[in-house]
Amino acid sequence: MEIKVLGPGCPKCKKAEEVVMDAIAESGATADLQKVTDIKEIAGYGVFGTPAVVVDGEVKSVGKIPKKEDVINWIKK
Repeated sequence: MEIKVLGPGCPKCKKAEEVVMDAIAESGATADLQKVTDIKEIAGYGVFGTPAVVVDGEVKSVGKIPKKEDVINWIKK
């Protein structure tokens, strides 16, 4: 499983990354977590608001910090 947190490094982006890391640890899933800061790469996902979370190529959240419970549900599917 590949999870990407998209964002330039703002406080909200860092918090979103923390939430995703906590969700991965809590769920016990094996996932490759990547932080994407390149604006062109972020735009390539059709995302124009950050933070955003992408799970296996599918954009799951845009412009907000996701809830840990939501991230766990995305991981388990």
